[in-house]
Amino acid sequence: MIRAKLFRSADGLWTGYELRGHADWADAGQDIVCAATSMLAINCVNSLESVCQVQAQVTEGDGRLSATLPDKMSPQQSHDAQVLLAALCQGLKDLQEAYPHNIQFSIENGGKHS
Repeated sequence: MIRAKLFRSADGLWTGYELRGHADWADAGQDIVCAATSMLAINCVNSLESVCQVQAQVTEGDGRLSATLPDKMSPQQSHDAQVLLAALCQGLKDLQEAYPHNIQFSIENGGKHS
């Protein structure tokens, strides 16, 4: 099962996300749940960089992908990053609804992850 978590600060702003595990919906190379989840997460990181000019701290490997927003961003960068992370949130919620045995989605409030 994929465990996807989005993080929010105490003031309610998105600070990043982490995905761990494997969907086990199908064999490797055929797993649409894994592919969809990966595409959402990778697109979010790539869009943060190319659209928002925000360089997130990214960690990946061993079935894990995480991204953390930098502490310092312009007001426009912050706004745009919040929109992208809200879109990621919606996509992960939709996947969990469609494939509840393969992806678990949660939101952690009140802190910043690393």
